[in-house]
Amino acid sequence: MRMSPWLCTALAVLSLHTLADKLPVVASFSILGDLVQQVGGDKVEVKTLVGPDGDAHVYQPSPQDGKTLATAKVVVLNGLAFEGWMDRLARASRYQGARVTASDKVKTYPVDEHDHAGHSHDHGKTDPHAWQDPSNVRLYVTNIAEGLAKADPANSAYYHQRAEQYGKELDALEKWADTQLASIPLAKRRVITSHDAFGYLGHRFQITFLAPQGMNTDAEASAKSVGQLIRQAKQERIKAIFVENVSNPKLLEQISRETGATVGGRLYSDALSKADGPAANYLAMMRYNITTLVTGMKNN
Repeated sequence: MRMSPWLCTALAVLSLHTLADKLPVVASFSILGDLVQQVGGDKVEVKTLVGPDGDAHVYQPSPQDGKTLATAKVVVLNGLAFEGWMDRLARASRYQGARVTASDKVKTYPVDEHDHAGHSHDHGKTDPHAWQDPSNVRLYVTNIAEGLAKADPANSAYYHQRAEQYGKELDALEKWADTQLASIPLAKRRVITSHDAFGYLGHRFQITFLAPQGMNTDAEASAKSVGQLIRQAKQERIKAIFVENVSNPKLLEQISRETGATVGGRLYSDALSKADGPAANYLAMMRYNITTLVTGMKNN
């Protein structure tokens, strides 16, 4: 059955009108993009600058990103110096809208030399990867809801209700994770990953994460620190070694060869997977990571 031309035109106009009614929001990277969508629902149109499997640490904004930002009413960023390129992009695009820092009021941790195999170049800096603790994400969604409500007061109750509902899903996630990790003795909760992205996860679930790189994926790991990590892995019999979706696997493959441990799969640290992957949203990412970690730590 073919639709008449006037009906096609009417549907197109209705579609454009519906889109125009949505609050245009830009999220800095894919994990935040998902959280904004969870809170904003069908009242927002979300565009994400650093997409799935993208590395926000080394991201270089494009002219198209500037155009995208210029049309937004709200931009949501992690903060904690995670998006070092955002201020430049905002100035270049002459962005005039609201800015929401999702990590506002989160209890932060410094990255120190004990967190990554003797490195000292990140000593005293704040770890920006706060989303790795689900309890922090409750604050993220609260901050996002408040930011959206301020920009769109007519839908304030809607945003806060969705944030509250998502908080219940985060509660369920934490309880599930505690149950999964209960099978791993504290002495076995030691893991090697590519860079220092899992400090908050470690604090929350009492897992020690070791990494040859510091907080930033563009940091060079020294031969000395890699050697120290290899010796530590051998001495402590750490078999749980994982690459990350945003990092080059070569360094972890070298550590794996020299320790005799098998790389236990991929973890999602600073970005979601694509829609058909195992970490297409935040809740799926956390469940996948916890499951993968538990499997690996059983070999320690």
